[in-house]
Amino acid sequence: MYPLLFRHVLSRIDPERAHHLAVPVIRLFGVRPFSWAVRAVTAPAPELRTRALGLEFDSPFGVAAGFDKDVRMVRGLGALGFGHVEVGTLTALAQPGNPRPRLFRLVADRAVINRMGFNNSGAAAAAERLGRLRRRGGRTVVGVNIGKSRAVDVEAATADYVRSTELLAPLADYLVVNVSSPNTPGLRGLQAVETLRPLLQAVRDAAGGTPLLVKIAPDLPDDEVHAVSRLAVDLGLAGLIATNTTISREGLLTPAGVVEAAGAGGLSGAPLKERALAVLRLVREVVPAEFAVISAGGVETADDVRERLAAGATLVQGYTAFLYRGPFWARQINRGLRRG
Repeated sequence: MYPLLFRHVLSRIDPERAHHLAVPVIRLFGVRPFSWAVRAVTAPAPELRTRALGLEFDSPFGVAAGFDKDVRMVRGLGALGFGHVEVGTLTALAQPGNPRPRLFRLVADRAVINRMGFNNSGAAAAAERLGRLRRRGGRTVVGVNIGKSRAVDVEAATADYVRSTELLAPLADYLVVNVSSPNTPGLRGLQAVETLRPLLQAVRDAAGGTPLLVKIAPDLPDDEVHAVSRLAVDLGLAGLIATNTTISREGLLTPAGVVEAAGAGGLSGAPLKERALAVLRLVREVVPAEFAVISAGGVETADDVRERLAAGATLVQGYTAFLYRGPFWARQINRGLRRG
């Protein structure tokens, strides 16, 4: 039914508005007794349980950052069968993000362009929600993705990240430093090893015992992927996420005029698949086996997840295909993985 709903209804609605309409439905899935009914048909098989980052995951497949920016859908997404939910990106300062429209579907490519700009209610508000979530309990592993506040100069980025870390790390199962979104001016420049090292050191020290990862862009040259991966290992980080969205527009099926009209922003979805897999392999070339690598980008089917795991991914994340596959997407993935 979902493909019909998407084709005839959802595809005609502004994608950001469609996302906001889905939020209360997904939240309802996380509330008893609805969560019991949903979980009865979506719970991952026991053999899919995965140990990583010192944590137990019901499935190796989870939701990437960006879908639940403000910690509002964790319980519902967990009920739908996702093995973890990475919330955010959260910033120390609340911010509205970039002007709308800022989210665009490329249906022919099963892709999305976004320039959301880290719209979120801030780390302090998110910490309150995470605290309530922790007090209620639950099985879902929650990662927290943090970025630089737009109002903060790049020179002051480290203090800004540390402030978010101090608020959120005690409540996170793992913490992710996002220096790879293309939608915050100057952010990607922080991926350079000479600037990234002191930033990650400061966040690592502030995070205490919470596992820390760094998320990189697919647009980094291969040698820089190796350099950042080695840096993460040298600093004692728990892992790395490969990859964020891309600024490339190569090989798209969508007419060029439509792509140009969408404008700047990060491209996610199926066109990212090949490069995301290549970056995963590049990372694995230089990190030890026990170092966690979470693969994201262009993941849609159980075969895609299986390919990433075979290439060395510890865990796999998706986001964009949720728009095209619907709320039982994780169930499809988990059943496909179980069948092998």
